[in-house]
Amino acid sequence: MGESISSGVLAKWHVKNGDVVKRDQPLFELETDKITSEGNAEADGVITLNVSEGAEVKIGQVVALIEAAAKAAPAAEGPPDASPAPKAQVAPESKAPPSPAPVQSPAVRRIAEETGVNPAGLAGSGKAGRVTKGDVIAAAETAARPAPAAPAAPPAPAQGPGERQTRRKLTPLRQKLAERLVAAQNSAALLTTFNEADMSAVIAIRSKYQEDFVRRNGLKLGFMPFFVKAVVHALKDVPVVNSQIEGDTLVQNHYYDIGVAVSTEKGLMVPVIRGCDGLGMAAIEKAIADAAARAREGRIALADLEGGVFTITNGGTFGSLLSTPIVNPPQSAILGMHAINERPVAVGGQVAIRPMMYLALTYDHRIVDGREAVTFLVKVKQAIEDPSRLLIGI
Repeated sequence: MGESISSGVLAKWHVKNGDVVKRDQPLFELETDKITSEGNAEADGVITLNVSEGAEVKIGQVVALIEAAAKAAPAAEGPPDASPAPKAQVAPESKAPPSPAPVQSPAVRRIAEETGVNPAGLAGSGKAGRVTKGDVIAAAETAARPAPAAPAAPPAPAQGPGERQTRRKLTPLRQKLAERLVAAQNSAALLTTFNEADMSAVIAIRSKYQEDFVRRNGLKLGFMPFFVKAVVHALKDVPVVNSQIEGDTLVQNHYYDIGVAVSTEKGLMVPVIRGCDGLGMAAIEKAIADAAARAREGRIALADLEGGVFTITNGGTFGSLLSTPIVNPPQSAILGMHAINERPVAVGGQVAIRPMMYLALTYDHRIVDGREAVTFLVKVKQAIEDPSRLLIGI
């Protein structure tokens, strides 16, 4: 799991106690503060679960046992070796002799018949608790009086049936994500600069060559490869953005491993696409699609998330118009993409409707000055609006 990981949460069992499992069959999901991974069966046999879902476990801890070549046994609620609990011994009920029925006077019996009141259910006020004529009359008068109206029930809560709140412990991944985001804001001097890009040229290229691209590569060409190549282009022109602080040292990177943020059910992950300066559009698209699929399926490896020099996040996938992304430490900057909307813009002195996207660059002002940040974002904008710049490197 990596030297920095010492524990995790067994988030989900894919099998039940007593199931027959096959070698390499996925058994459970383990969530750590960096990744979610699966544990597979090491042999065929019948499995005995040692820990329950949601339990925190140490790396190296035994969470289940597989009895090889065993036959399935009926699933049990508790551990399979638990002996049945002894039945509770119930003492025979002692029967007390019945109490003699109270003697009632003729007057009491007559009034009881007239009013329908059962004297046996009344507490008598007479000698030795005997029910009197007055007791029966009083009970009849009480029964004849209307019952007081019950108070009106309070209106039902607006949220509908069920609990008003539910609570669950944060997953290690979510806890680590929270720690890193807070640390980034507390330790870095973050500032965001904005620009907008006309997406007409990129949309035209995708429309013109999409069919051929799919036929040759087996997947569609998205917008992200254009931005990855544009970012690499801008990093080469403004190299200070491709640097980071380590203590009192400024480290300049000379490679272009770009992180692409992926939203999963477990939280945000940023798999890194290696050597983007040497990859073509198809290779970048395939690498992004593969990394995103493995992240969402819980098959991402720790090495896939380490070593990036710059991050791109696309809030436009969910409809975001504008945002200020947070830098992924120890990187010095992050690019935020947003929704593409048709807007009126001035083109050559005329108003035209163009597909526009707002771009946001959040950067660490300890490393990157405003002039360099703005220049970097303009370089990205120019490469998107005129992709031919990427071919001739200007």
